[in-house]
Amino acid sequence: MTRGGAAPLGSAEFRRLTGVSRETTERLEAYAGLLEKWQRRINLVGASTLGDPWRRHMLDSAQLRPLLPHRTRDLLDVGSGAGFPGLVLAILGVPDVHLVEADARKCAFLREAARLTGTRVTIHRARIEELAPWPASVITARALAPLPDFLDLVSAFMAPTTCCIVFAGERVRAEDARAPKGWRVESFPSQTRPGSRILRLTGTSWDERRR
Repeated sequence: MTRGGAAPLGSAEFRRLTGVSRETTERLEAYAGLLEKWQRRINLVGASTLGDPWRRHMLDSAQLRPLLPHRTRDLLDVGSGAGFPGLVLAILGVPDVHLVEADARKCAFLREAARLTGTRVTIHRARIEELAPWPASVITARALAPLPDFLDLVSAFMAPTTCCIVFAGERVRAEDARAPKGWRVESFPSQTRPGSRILRLTGTSWDERRR
């Protein structure tokens, strides 16, 4: 049993909840198997989450898919770690996904996971501050920094139509979810973590926000 008494989520239930194809589910099963294997050697995710990986990682990432803009052309996932949510979203069909991760061992895992699942992604072994910026369509992060700090980190990648989607923790306060001036912020309940929220931010250009 998992925290709260719920039974662990399986791949079949994940498929039912998300509506993905059998082929996509099989690719995610390969990903989950690789995660378990590599976790024995390096710390990729919190050990407690491996008791329910389909809920805590696969569904946790996949729930962002319906929140993406209709014509998302690329996605920048900052602090990707073991690939959540970026690699999962790429497996689900999001185009031109960029995974940004500074840890060399985690980047090695991401390369192997992408190869094993037949997924085309761009992996940047770097901190976000070290990358040459481009106007990203969507920027995601799961557990990187408080909202104001995150927006500062990704400011160089902002365009007038950029959408940011970030996870807010269970103890998020109202002021933590309040976006800087010029942003529109929408809050959605997490499907996987009771009490947690997902924030979607859209607005005008970054320079206009800073005035």
